[in-house]
Amino acid sequence: MLIGVPKEIKNHEYRVGLTPASVRELCAHGHSVIVQTQAGAAIGLSNEAYLAAGAEIVATPEEIFARVDMIVKVKEPQPQECRWLRPGQTLFTYLHLAPDPEQTRLLIDSGCIAIAYETVTANDGSLPLLAPMSEVAGRMSIQAGAYCLEKSRGGAGLLLGGVPGVAPASVAILGGGVVGYNAALIAVGMGARVTLLDRSLPRLRWLDAQFGNRVQTLAATRDAVETSVLEADLVVGAVLVPGAAAPKLIEREQLGRMRPGSVLVDVSIDQGGCFATSHATTHAEPTYVVDNVVHYCVANMPGAVARTSTFALNNATLPFAVALADRGWREALRADPHLLAGLNICEGRVTCEAVAQSQSLAYADPRPLIAA
Repeated sequence: MLIGVPKEIKNHEYRVGLTPASVRELCAHGHSVIVQTQAGAAIGLSNEAYLAAGAEIVATPEEIFARVDMIVKVKEPQPQECRWLRPGQTLFTYLHLAPDPEQTRLLIDSGCIAIAYETVTANDGSLPLLAPMSEVAGRMSIQAGAYCLEKSRGGAGLLLGGVPGVAPASVAILGGGVVGYNAALIAVGMGARVTLLDRSLPRLRWLDAQFGNRVQTLAATRDAVETSVLEADLVVGAVLVPGAAAPKLIEREQLGRMRPGSVLVDVSIDQGGCFATSHATTHAEPTYVVDNVVHYCVANMPGAVARTSTFALNNATLPFAVALADRGWREALRADPHLLAGLNICEGRVTCEAVAQSQSLAYADPRPLIAA
């Protein structure tokens, strides 16, 4: 199979779909890989490294999209990239379609086979291709929040961990999954007072066992969420409904009652955000202020630490990329129900039920399609 790796074009996105080591692995399986020139240069992955791994370097993304059988990316294709896709071509990347009707429509129109990293599953029900970036984003959320609490950034002028004789800042984390756990890990390490909320009692028990009395765990009732948010200096939104739009946990009216200079970091923004006032921002302009509350809503947060993120992502995605290349998309999806769960769009049909429901579109059972 011929596999293509275009350079990412989203604002301040420096990650790359395949590292040279991943290219070498695919070539060892008998496949060919073409990489757009300088695709990984920003994170120290040179053209020479890709050539040494067996790739061919090409000048333009148009050539990649025109030639290859499978595109491997990191972020969702931008509108122009969607228009370059063609019927029968496989796209393997993050999609986050639920809050993005335009991308959904363009992928439907393209006739491609779009497999989303974020809905591929594992035996235990987890999301193994989302997990590495959730780990990064969770840890970064506290780093970003601490920065935004500085007075020069619009915050209240608080040091997250305080100093002897001065109380630390209060952090509320909404969601105890991979993002929430990693956010709590860093917040505790920086000395903050941390409250972690989740709807799952078994998860809260697990989190309590991990952190002990260093973190206060709460069942995420409406009352508990509101109380925690209004008392917090930093709120991290870390909720996830796989494939679907994130629920809104903070209403507009509640925002006006938060502490002036407090900070919201919405890690759920890829799925539409979990705060009523959230809208996606970029690394170029990461924040905005509503009612004296700083909002950090960068949609590709792990892109800021692109080298770490690229290697972490490739560790998880490479086995699935090899399976798709070795077997072809139909046979690979027939053989692996967890990879099948990643199929969001197939030859003009929406095959992810959560995406279909979010956008009031017809849902197509993918099983007859892969059996064809």
